Amino acid sequence: MQYNDNLGIAWALKRALDIVLSAMALIVLSPLCLIIAVLILIDSGWPPLFVQTRVGRNGCHFKLYKFRTMMVNSEKIGAGLFFEQDDPRFTLVGRVLRRTTLDEIPQFWNVLRGDISLVGPRPMVPVLAAKLSPEQVRRHRIRPGMTGWAWLHGRNNLTWSERIELDNWYVDNWSLWLDLRILLMTIPRVLKSEGVRLDQSADEVDDLQSL
Repeated sequence: MQYNDNLGIAWALKRALDIVLSAMALIVLSPLCLIIAVLILIDSGWPPLFVQTRVGRNGCHFKLYKFRTMMVNSEKIGAGLFFEQDDPRFTLVGRVLRRTTLDEIPQFWNVLRGDISLVGPRPMVPVLAAKLSPEQVRRHRIRPGMTGWAWLHGRNNLTWSERIELDNWYVDNWSLWLDLRILLMTIPRVLKSEGVRLDQSADEVDDLQSL
């Protein structure tokens, strides 16, 4: 299906679903967010949140929010832009947050703001988005998402080209029913921590915290 800004009611329902579910998530998870923030402060100090520039719909930049999982200024020490297996820059609390995907809870605020959607290609950092070919950049024609088609098919175990191919398939075949399917399939994968790795290279990862 070719993307079109005037797809109408289906896109309106997608946005309405984003607003309702993200607002509910922020309300329900607010006590957990407070606990996580306190644990981060105790474990590794200020700030509890990690804020990073990402590329959104049509190439627009926005600030993405996550709970901080690495040492402050981690890009200046160790492997720099790369993550290594058993990377010492990950904090004790951060390792747990990444394994359980709890570090991404603040992104519900990005969904509520309209920066991203619940479902879509994962938002890239600008330095990686700049590597996309004219064909690959098609993934940016819609809002990025917290979860997506590529996320379900291997998460961090996919190569760069495999991720882009799956992202573009999602863009070309989008439907509200596909979004609902992805959301339902995401839940068990998050609970099982499938595809989560703490060792990733800059050519593979789409959410480097060390840039």
